[in-house]
Amino acid sequence: MHTSLAAQLAQLELGHLKVERIGPTAISEPPDPDAVTQTLSAVWSDLFALFPDTALEHDAEELAWGMVNLFHRAAAKRSAQIDRATDEIRCLLASADGSEIHTSELETQIDRARAAEAAMLALEGFREAAASLYMNETGSSWRPAGGSRLNHSRGLTSAVVDGRAFLKARSEARRTAAMPQGTPVVFAGGRLSFPAAEDARTFAGNVWDTLDKVRDRVADMVLVHGGDGKGADRLAASWAERRQVAQVAFGLDSRLGARAGFRRNEQMLSLDPRYVVAFAGNGVLERLVIQAKERGVHVVDRRGPLGTNPKHAARMAA
Repeated sequence: MHTSLAAQLAQLELGHLKVERIGPTAISEPPDPDAVTQTLSAVWSDLFALFPDTALEHDAEELAWGMVNLFHRAAAKRSAQIDRATDEIRCLLASADGSEIHTSELETQIDRARAAEAAMLALEGFREAAASLYMNETGSSWRPAGGSRLNHSRGLTSAVVDGRAFLKARSEARRTAAMPQGTPVVFAGGRLSFPAAEDARTFAGNVWDTLDKVRDRVADMVLVHGGDGKGADRLAASWAERRQVAQVAFGLDSRLGARAGFRRNEQMLSLDPRYVVAFAGNGVLERLVIQAKERGVHVVDRRGPLGTNPKHAARMAA
């Protein structure tokens, strides 16, 4: 008498065995970085050559942003998979009983986390290559619509040997990605309008020149700013992208309403920055300057005309 397949499987389960589909061996090596850059460059060049003098010409920047965001979102999904596997590892460690089944399940979750991490890092590599092309295309640093553009490659967690080591390494990687190693320098500036294009170029040049001088004094500088895609923050972010300076953006928490800007000031100053570089802005920025001086943080004041030192501008006017 033949036993049904379901009954056979049930007997296997009673015997503490599992029937699982054997997948391919996980490959942790990312695509060759040079090949990624060359391929994306070719695709980018061919695609955006189609837009000039067409109805899509004014949509080119938005489409370029979307291409970078494609890889950013894919990397974020992989990061979420790592988080889920990390939660499973934490639970398994808490309920460890030393059995072979428990050990096998722990190893499986670690393998899943490692595989997801390898994919996440590869996708972040694609995003960074595409962001560089976006920078060349638009002159602006690419920023996600929400959250931060984290780069986990500074804190790899793949070299782990057990569950506890994985959890510790994962935590360190998240911290390092959120706040890169280095000396924080806060940049602040508002949205300004200029009567002539030449004035706008002069202002932009003063932003870059000022940040270059600050970096000469702070070699391991980490640029901290508000991430505004239309104001002076955009110029600072572009400078950091070109100079390959790590940057951290503190966005506004819309839930705080009018308090959001002041809360962001507190967050940025809590990093104990070496300098606060201040260009013209609103009352929230003025409060940041006051608080920085109260804390003994040196303020590089460029709130004068076209991003100049106001005291120097006053002397020139006199």
